[in-house]
Amino acid sequence: MNYTTKRFLRENLLGLSLTCIGVLLLAFSLILHFDHPSTVFVLANGNGLDGPDIESLQKIDGAYERIAQAVLPSVVAIRSTQVTKVQSPLWGMDPFLRQFFGNMLPQVPQEQRQRALGSGTIVSPDGYILTNNHVIAHATQITVVLHDNRQFKGKVVGADPQTDIAVVKIDAHNLPTAVLGDSSTLHVGDMVMAFGNPFEQYFTMTRGIVSALGRASDQAEPMAANFIQTDAAINPGNSGGALVNIHGQVIGVPTWIISGGNGGEQGGFLGIGFAIPIDEAKHVMTDLIKTGKVTRGYLGATLGVVTADLAKQFNAPDTAGALIEDVTPGGPAAKAGIKNGDIIRRINGESIEGQGQLQADVENADPGTTITLGILRNGQRLNVKVTLGTRPANLPQYAGQGGPEGQGGQGQAPSGGPLAGVTVQNLTSGILQQLGLPSSVHGVVVTNVDSNSPAVRYLTQGDVIESINRHPVDNAQQFDQLASQAKGQTLLRVIRQGAPYYIVVSPNGDDDQ
Repeated sequence: MNYTTKRFLRENLLGLSLTCIGVLLLAFSLILHFDHPSTVFVLANGNGLDGPDIESLQKIDGAYERIAQAVLPSVVAIRSTQVTKVQSPLWGMDPFLRQFFGNMLPQVPQEQRQRALGSGTIVSPDGYILTNNHVIAHATQITVVLHDNRQFKGKVVGADPQTDIAVVKIDAHNLPTAVLGDSSTLHVGDMVMAFGNPFEQYFTMTRGIVSALGRASDQAEPMAANFIQTDAAINPGNSGGALVNIHGQVIGVPTWIISGGNGGEQGGFLGIGFAIPIDEAKHVMTDLIKTGKVTRGYLGATLGVVTADLAKQFNAPDTAGALIEDVTPGGPAAKAGIKNGDIIRRINGESIEGQGQLQADVENADPGTTITLGILRNGQRLNVKVTLGTRPANLPQYAGQGGPEGQGGQGQAPSGGPLAGVTVQNLTSGILQQLGLPSSVHGVVVTNVDSNSPAVRYLTQGDVIESINRHPVDNAQQFDQLASQAKGQTLLRVIRQGAPYYIVVSPNGDDDQ
């Protein structure tokens, strides 16, 4: 190596070294690149499944979409506000003061404001809305929200606590309306959809089937015996909405569920919900709109369930129909020759599945209507014509509550005063247990409040009245006496859902107390 070359290498050693290192790094990166190619994110594409079976499902989806588009505009949300006046200690519940004064602290009236959300269905273009009584009961303010988000002030046209049906009116015109169907044509297994506002999720549709018909329950308020049972999801907020068939016709009014709620919590849907048949609701709604009250047909007989043992004793082939347990002297059934022990199996040629169906059919008929009953008497078949009377307002809703002409412990609704139209019943151990109250509680339980009563905004079924104007009430007879003597504003001590309240009922039913 000559001198010139040595000198070049010596002077450029650093640069040559860096160049070599760069070449080596480039070669190394190329090796890594080819050994580990970079990942590219690509969205999957395709046309999905097709074929005749998928097209069949598409048609079903299209049918449900048509039903939703037809029904939802007639469904409304009903927001209600209830203001109640209760007596509270002057210094609240301060434990220090209660330690010394106990319950002797001065009482002052305070307002409690409660808000609730329910549903309803528009049944006429000029603003009549069908809903549940418990959605609007005791409400001091009602707001109706339409599907197009318009809001209106609602006014109660009439309410029937017995069937839990109410009618609300809004000042509007040319509204979309629901088509009312025929609940008598329902069969177990029919597909149905429930529309409403569950848990404040406005204008919701769920679907299911009719699980059973003619259901009775003592868990509902009020008691009834002819519910439609469905597994279409019904939750708090659906009450008063629409149960609809595949033709988009309303065939029921969702009203209550069996839920998992405990301790007063709002329970969710467990697959068992109940709706009032639309045939029953139509009769009540029509009466409320026309007259503000409901008139019902009256048979004048106590109806019972036909059990397997009873069917055997009365020579019946099965448990269908309703057993006549008692006939009211001088009533329509007695005049027609119906006797104790008869089993009514048909009405106007149609089969009767059970007691609830017969009760509903009779009550939905107008007084004065003549019906033909198919009777089984000791195995012999008879047809009997009965002209129905007018059902007295103070009767229990159905015979299982103690008979058609009142029972021991059943109070007669006062005809005048602040408590006019309030019907009560003696407390029993069974009632106390149902209400979750201790055996030490005394008083009477409210079984019905007439829609025209001054107390309709203050009392509801299941309330326990302990005293009237500071006089204790121990039984229905004492209630009748004290209620008839009550004039002007009347002080009641009431237990509602386990909590005691003082309530002042005004004779004209207003809030100025």
